[in-house]
Amino acid sequence: MRQSKVESLLGLAMKSGNVVGGGVAVEEAVKKGKAFLVVIAEDSSGGTKKHLKDKCSFYQVPFVEYGTRETLGHAIGKEMRASLAISDQNFAKAVCAQIDQTRKQMEGAE
Repeated sequence: MRQSKVESLLGLAMKSGNVVGGGVAVEEAVKKGKAFLVVIAEDSSGGTKKHLKDKCSFYQVPFVEYGTRETLGHAIGKEMRASLAISDQNFAKAVCAQIDQTRKQMEGAE
């Protein structure tokens, strides 16, 4: 399977030390103000999604749903991950822009 540009960006962010993966670590990054973007897997449980979205809203951290737990884990070279926090502002902007572009392309293909 070919890796998308979003997944490539997540991999680069991970290699540069700017990604935190896993529920507790992501929540801690949000609370400490170290997260510029939280990516939540679309197939995460409803409770996990609600909890993370509530935390992000409270601490004013942008969040987006993208991919599956397997996709997110694979992108950063780890096991499945329900969420990721990006701790670099430039990577966060790039990932958001690429997700928006991917979604627009998918809408245009329909």
